[in-house]
Amino acid sequence: MNRRERQNAILELVRERALSTQAEVASALRENGFEVVQTTVSRDISDLGLVKVRAPSGRLVYAPPGTSDGDRLRALGAAMRRYALTVEPAGALVVVTTPSGYANALAQAVDEAGHPAIVGTVAGDNTIFVATRDAIAAQSLRDELTGYLLQGAA
Repeated sequence: MNRRERQNAILELVRERALSTQAEVASALRENGFEVVQTTVSRDISDLGLVKVRAPSGRLVYAPPGTSDGDRLRALGAAMRRYALTVEPAGALVVVTTPSGYANALAQAVDEAGHPAIVGTVAGDNTIFVATRDAIAAQSLRDELTGYLLQGAA
């Protein structure tokens, strides 16, 4: 596998996962069939201009250059369209259902979006509880998340 393929894989991985260290990036690459050493990963990170941004968890993670709040919300919208089936408010929670096995991936995207109304998420196999500050925020968030599902619908 060549350098371009490896660097494209790195960009995809940092968009999908919260990777904080070069060792985590190298491990993720190995999981995807790339045999790499840390010096190669270090050079690729520098070549790609990756930056560290603060994830909602407070942890610094790699991101493509120019990643902004708008980019994160667009990524959230794409993840909602890809994985979510239903969105319902329940008190100060918003309950999102997904096909079996997809709740964790969507919950990670929700967490990484850093949405100001979201306090945190808990994911099972096909259900996510999204905690908001109060019931009013939950209603508003439900409307916003449902709006993502409707984007592109005919």
